[in-house]
Amino acid sequence: MAQVQVEPKLYTFDEFISWYPENSQVRYELHDGVIIEIPKPRGKHSNLIGSLIEQLLIIIRQSGSGGIWNIPRESIIKPKREKSGYEPDIIVLNKEVLGDEPRWESESIIQNPDSVKLIVEVVSTNWRDDYYDKFRDYEEMGIEEYWIIDYAALGARKFIGNPKQPTIFVCNLVEGEYQMASFTANTTIVSPIFPQFNLTAQQIFDLAS
Repeated sequence: MAQVQVEPKLYTFDEFISWYPENSQVRYELHDGVIIEIPKPRGKHSNLIGSLIEQLLIIIRQSGSGGIWNIPRESIIKPKREKSGYEPDIIVLNKEVLGDEPRWESESIIQNPDSVKLIVEVVSTNWRDDYYDKFRDYEEMGIEEYWIIDYAALGARKFIGNPKQPTIFVCNLVEGEYQMASFTANTTIVSPIFPQFNLTAQQIFDLAS
């Protein structure tokens, strides 16, 4: 007797938010209608994220933006496409315009690109999400700046070279398209959003130790 293939249920963004379990110990994202379990950062991945947040907060305070910009513990990005939703590793928000986010206070949802100064994704085994899906969706939304930190050199060779080497990409929105600048080894990161940022790529990779 032939087996019938059952198509997986595809969720809209709102269905995904309604489904999302409260106080979950696991992160979830919605990718083209499919709910994906995202392991919480651990080990080196977690060290890098935590240490980089500290560095960014220092720069925010030193620049005088401490009362304006902040880094929330959790948030969900709603792209223009109805069947996707992401939880960035790091997001810097502009509190001056958060009042225009109708779902921020109740659901921690961000859908207005003006609310976002920077998104950082630290690459893990699902590297295609960061290099393709999120790159496309953050660009389409109009997110001003997006960093891809590939400290373990997991991405494709067309991005990080052959042989592969740990690389950071700073993607800056210019006339609606991301311009990608790559940084490796002892090259100092250049960020239009954080011009005071003076760490090299290697110093950021070392934060994972």
